[in-house]
Amino acid sequence: MKRLLTIHALFLLAACQAPLSDSVYGSDGPAIIYPDYKGVTIPANIAPLNFHYAMSGASKAVTSFTLGDRTVTKRGLEVKWSVGEWKKFLAAADGSTISVTASVQTAQGIIEDSWDIYVSEDAIDGYITYRLIEPAYQMWNEVSIMERDIQTFSERTICDYRHTDNSCMNCHFHCQQRGDLSMFYIRGKNGGTILNKEGSIRKLTLNAKGMLSGTVYGELHPSGNYGVFSTNIIIPSFHSQAGKRMEVYDTESDLTVADFEHNRMINLPHLARADKLETFPCFSPDGNYVYWCVADTVSLPEKIMDLRYDLVRASFDSSTGSIGDDIELVWSAEENNGTACHPKISPDGRYLMFTNATYGTFPINHSESVLNMIDLETGEINTLDAVAGNKSDTYHSWSSNSRWFVFASKRGDGQYGKPYFCHLDKDGNPSKPFVLPQKSSYFYEYNLKSFNVPDMGSTPAQITLKDSARMFKESSESFESL
Repeated sequence: MKRLLTIHALFLLAACQAPLSDSVYGSDGPAIIYPDYKGVTIPANIAPLNFHYAMSGASKAVTSFTLGDRTVTKRGLEVKWSVGEWKKFLAAADGSTISVTASVQTAQGIIEDSWDIYVSEDAIDGYITYRLIEPAYQMWNEVSIMERDIQTFSERTICDYRHTDNSCMNCHFHCQQRGDLSMFYIRGKNGGTILNKEGSIRKLTLNAKGMLSGTVYGELHPSGNYGVFSTNIIIPSFHSQAGKRMEVYDTESDLTVADFEHNRMINLPHLARADKLETFPCFSPDGNYVYWCVADTVSLPEKIMDLRYDLVRASFDSSTGSIGDDIELVWSAEENNGTACHPKISPDGRYLMFTNATYGTFPINHSESVLNMIDLETGEINTLDAVAGNKSDTYHSWSSNSRWFVFASKRGDGQYGKPYFCHLDKDGNPSKPFVLPQKSSYFYEYNLKSFNVPDMGSTPAQITLKDSARMFKESSESFESL
């Protein structure tokens, strides 16, 4: 054991001293920094942008930050701020530009560089939750749901496998970025849906007669009285194609509505057709529509590459919990030569963002997955080319002012998802994305967990690790089919 610990310590030391590896995205030159914070737009309430110089042979550096008539100079290959010092520097910086200059000593000589960091007038929601999980399928049960204060480096555990008998758990998500209205799943023998509504925490069994399975993907209605979900028969399958490890697809999937006030599942025949696969439902911000992805059934896995999902919507009646049969096509898979996953609408109702891949319904395993955005007022599709990385981009979430979004990206090594933030200006134009700042700028080079499904909250989630451990031991409330 002592030898293993020594090897591990040497590994971490090497990770901190080695040149930048392919597993992370460094900046363009002449001075290469990681994380890449060159030319990014940030909110004034973000945690410090700590970074380091990642050129081979770099030995020392001097970096200066100028904002108006104030200049702060940092010495060393790692540029590190305390939270207090950073917040003082950014005081009243909204709408301003930080000018950065760098002088780096290398074996080849001194490298000079400069870049800007733009401070937006738009604040960002202060919290995100995410699931920390190994990227390999074998480690599905060693999972934690975490909440991070993105204004500082503070992180806390909402649920953890150590307190749930190694149970798998699905990601935590907010309703309209509210910390007092959210939910997540604990799977397995003592599992259930953990619903957090205005200080009341319930454990629910969202499964009833006539359903394919328990609920899988979904979203809460703004009232908190309903949830819309898919029920799916999910099949994992290994690829025979080089460069692809695993495919995940549905052989059956329907939509259902959970009525939390009356403990009933509202199953609708027109959304449970055998010739259609429905999944990834979400509500419009006003709660009057449900959007979801739908595909024609094909022979699987033989014709997996023919499996493509459209985006559609229908009206929602909040007095009955019913989804209408007035189904409208929002985005055509055939016309756009792709497949839609994970639609999420901006809180102001203006934009619908979704993941676009070449086929299938599990884009996290598709390196070509990118984010697209539809202007719901004009119908214009923005392919968000300025946002795209070289690997899977998906699992996005909006800030409550509709000017920021966060998404999980595997850019770099294609294995580990990391949360990236991006600003939209008043015309819907995106800025250059930047990764969630960490106290140590070397964090992502030795981190061995993926940040899965980052979801923004305007306030801390009103659920604790103690709550989760207690609810795991309690019985679930049952639901009946309507």
